[in-house]
Amino acid sequence: QVQLVESGGGLVQAGGSLRLACEASERTSWTNVMAWFRQAPGKEREFVTCITRSGNTYFADSVKARFTISRDSAKNTVYLQLNSLKPEDTALYYCAAARSVATMTAPLSYDYWGQGTQVTVSS
Repeated sequence: QVQLVESGGGLVQAGGSLRLACEASERTSWTNVMAWFRQAPGKEREFVTCITRSGNTYFADSVKARFTISRDSAKNTVYLQLNSLKPEDTALYYCAAARSVATMTAPLSYDYWGQGTQVTVSS
């Protein structure tokens, strides 16, 4: 059973930055896609970004040009750099991994999930 552990969340002022990390308990070379989702209170879990095995990246329109995803296979870790943060970015951020993905933006496409790390952006 693959375990994913997120870290790096916290409280930041609007316009600030954070770097989230997602460490896997084993090599992630088998994964086709690693992704980040987020869920705000009272809202559904939503796609943020993902990175494929070949290094292609995809972003939700709401975070494009502000967030960056990267992958360090040697460390079994995926990173999410959050810049120019806005109060509406406040949410619990989840890391997810999939062996194969039908729809990258759909939570049901992913096989493994972390417990989440809280990001709070104050205005």
